[in-house]
Amino acid sequence: MGKNLTKKDIKVLSLSSLGGTLEFYDFIIFVFFASYISKNFFPEDLSPFWKMFNTYGIFAAGYLARPLGGIVMAHFGDKFGRKKMFMLSILLMVVPTFMLAFIPTYESIGYLCIVFLVFVRICQGIAIGGELPGAWVFVFEHAPKGQKRTYLGILTASVVGGILLGSFVFLMMNKFFTQEELYEWAWRIPFFLGGIFGIISAYLRKFLQETPVFEQMKKDKALEKFPLKEVFKKAKLGVVLSMLITWVLTACIVVMILTIPSFMAKMLNIDASFQTYIQMFGIVLLVIGCILSGILADKIGIVKACMIFSLGFFLTCLFYFNALYTKTPDFNLVSVYYLTACFFTGVMNFCPLMMSEVFDAKIKFSGLSFSYNIAYAIAGGFTPQLALFLHTIALGNLENIARFSLGFYMFAMAIISLVCALIFKYLSNTQRTYSQ
Repeated sequence: MGKNLTKKDIKVLSLSSLGGTLEFYDFIIFVFFASYISKNFFPEDLSPFWKMFNTYGIFAAGYLARPLGGIVMAHFGDKFGRKKMFMLSILLMVVPTFMLAFIPTYESIGYLCIVFLVFVRICQGIAIGGELPGAWVFVFEHAPKGQKRTYLGILTASVVGGILLGSFVFLMMNKFFTQEELYEWAWRIPFFLGGIFGIISAYLRKFLQETPVFEQMKKDKALEKFPLKEVFKKAKLGVVLSMLITWVLTACIVVMILTIPSFMAKMLNIDASFQTYIQMFGIVLLVIGCILSGILADKIGIVKACMIFSLGFFLTCLFYFNALYTKTPDFNLVSVYYLTACFFTGVMNFCPLMMSEVFDAKIKFSGLSFSYNIAYAIAGGFTPQLALFLHTIALGNLENIARFSLGFYMFAMAIISLVCALIFKYLSNTQRTYSQ
């Protein structure tokens, strides 16, 4: 794995990873407490369906704001430095998360509370849009040669850990407070905690240094005036590759981690807390998959490592969907196949691995952020509804091949990641990948 980690390496990796975990926690915790938010922020006489529908609509506003944050922050990150944008993204997340802990409810200020709620989600979306691409670029440019992919694997794993942290906090809140207390005031605690975590993380990030790659470009006066223009001029295929592999990452998170566990719980007749435990185990295995895929990519190269994980993902999904969509699914068998598939869901880590190497350093932040955020906003917008639609078709056809409806979507993701490996190989062979 190359040289041992220096004190500076550990500082860069740990502070970047911690920030990523906490920002993703702040972004995702909204989903866990959606029912409590909907009860407090909408009129009492509004039907439960419309309360939840509007709450999820406000959550989606965060996704729509991601490209805006990502593109603007990346532009300035390529012009004025990675560290400045890294600090801005965390502050943009901390302030609104804190606000969520104190916003008056509908009972106190009427519809004005919904305006505040939408504003909070837009700020969070802008922040997360700049944070993750910024973190990937920052860590990649700081990492020693021969360990860059391992570093990115650890960083991606820690961001996924933000969902795990959200699940854990949700479980703890339900353990220590009654439903009445949660609906009344205790739902605010996770947001207050998120704000505190963020302030600590923002303070610690002060001690990070600008990346050596950016400092060198600044010294050489090699910075681009309008980086995104250069992306379209010089790296069109890099953008296509990045958007395709982002689609894979989106499907892995939205379907395998956020959506499937609730489908599985109904089919296996297990309660919500048991479902959360399986989901948490799945996230732990995904975290391990992200780290090991990064180490493997450093050892044998991105193309071979991606092919191994893509094939592993295809096969484990085949076994999993075959076991789940039957008239009498076996709990033990389904659980084992699900957890194995979650490990190979680590194929999503090839998203940052490939994106970090297909753009020149001068346009890296802009190219990566534009591709990732646009693709995530599109795929994140249709994937939950598509997953529910395909799941419904599968349930109505348990005796024929249509029972694989949702499975076919995930098989397609495995094939797309294989195609991405081949495009990446082509770009490598034509010397159009960059590893500054």
